[in-house]
Amino acid sequence: MTKSPRLEEQPGRTKTQPPAMSATKLMFVTALDTTWRAFVPTLGGTFLGIGVDKLFSISPIGLIVCLILGVATSAALITLQLRAVRKLR
Repeated sequence: MTKSPRLEEQPGRTKTQPPAMSATKLMFVTALDTTWRAFVPTLGGTFLGIGVDKLFSISPIGLIVCLILGVATSAALITLQLRAVRKLR
């Protein structure tokens, strides 16, 4: 078997270390990751709230509660993501 030329070109790097991500790629991936973390829980809370309102006939209480929970979940997910990205630096 032959050795990978990439590992030989980068001194100080072992076979178990993944290649470093460029700043541009890291920003792009972080932006995409943040987008789903912001929208999925918020939209999920909205639709869940509408369903709860129709199921129990308590309109608009279910929507308001589920929307607040969705926004709080989004904020928590984004906070966790930003902490993880700061550790990468």
